[in-house]
Amino acid sequence: MSMKLVILGLLMEGDSHPYELRHKMKERAMLHYIKMQEGSLYYAIDTLNKEGYIEALEIVKESGRPDRTVYRITEEGRQLFHRLLLEQFESRTTVFHPMYAALVFAFHGDAQRIYAIITQKIEEQRRIVALLHDIYEEHIPTVPRSVLHMMKGRWEHAVTELRWLERLAADAAAGRLYEFGKPLEE
Repeated sequence: MSMKLVILGLLMEGDSHPYELRHKMKERAMLHYIKMQEGSLYYAIDTLNKEGYIEALEIVKESGRPDRTVYRITEEGRQLFHRLLLEQFESRTTVFHPMYAALVFAFHGDAQRIYAIITQKIEEQRRIVALLHDIYEEHIPTVPRSVLHMMKGRWEHAVTELRWLERLAADAAAGRLYEFGKPLEE
């Protein structure tokens, strides 16, 4: 659903061909914020076109480049956009971190190796935090507040993830993953 919502939302802003849509998605760093497969763009456009939610407006021919079909959203597409938008706001999901299943049994594992892996994840997470902060700052003058809320929220989640990893690494380094009955320090 996310890809269809993104395509329809971008076409609400103006007619575009798929390459322009892809460029706007990258320019706005959407792949950092929205769970979607970049490769599914053309499939989703084809599907939306076949279902009558978008329509080909013109084919742009430029020498040395492949033909580009410019699409516009139809009235049915606008209705679908509004329906998908509200469904996305209403959707509920639980976040399951990929490490949760491993943490259930981590006290049986090699704390040093676990610490080394977590340390690598911390470095990667620091880069993500910095990137998301930069993206947020860069977009302040160019996007509506609703988008800034999304960007800042994703950045804040990344900071929380970093703090969690740092706390986990400290316990792994101290050999405390096997301890019972003690609360985590703040």
